[in-house]
Amino acid sequence: MSRGHCILSHGFESGPDATKVTALADVAQRLGWSHERPDYTDLDARREVSEVGDVPARLQRLIQRAGEAARHGPVVLAGSSLGAYVSAIASLHVPVRGLFLMVPPTKMGPMPALDAAPVPTSVVHAWRDELIPPAAVIEWARARAARLLLVDDGHRLENHVQASAHEFEALLQRL
Repeated sequence: MSRGHCILSHGFESGPDATKVTALADVAQRLGWSHERPDYTDLDARREVSEVGDVPARLQRLIQRAGEAARHGPVVLAGSSLGAYVSAIASLHVPVRGLFLMVPPTKMGPMPALDAAPVPTSVVHAWRDELIPPAAVIEWARARAARLLLVDDGHRLENHVQASAHEFEALLQRL
C-alpha cells in the first residue's frame, strides 16, 4: 500500500525522463510512495504563448492531476525550475502534504509571483544560478521557514542530483 502520491514536474525544455525527476522518482519508489512524471513538452513548445511556453496550461494540467490524486490520498508536489513554479502555485489550489522545489523562479513573467500553501517545504537552490538570483529564493524560503539547501552549482543542479534526491528523501520521511 502506498504512503501517498508524488507528482514530479520537469523543468522547461526538459522532459519526464530528466535526470533530477528520475532521481526523485527512485526515492519515492524506495520509500513506498507512488509517483508520476507528467510530460509538459507539448506545452513548452507553445512559444506563441510566451518564451517559456504555455505556463497557464501547464499549471492547469498539474492542478487537474493533483486534484485527482488527492481524492485517493496524500499528495506531494515536486519540481525543477518551471516545474517547481507550477508545483508551488498548484499547492494553492489542491490539498498537498508537502512541496519540494528545485531552483524555483520567484517571478514568471505575467504570472503571479511564486507562492505556495503553508505545508512542509524543502528548497534546493544554486549559488551560481544564472537564471534565478539566489537572494530572491533565500528571501522566499525565509518568509515561509522552508528548509533550504544552497549548493555550489548552476541552474541545472547537474553536480547536485544526489544531494537533491537526499533532500527529497528527508522531506518524505518527515511527512
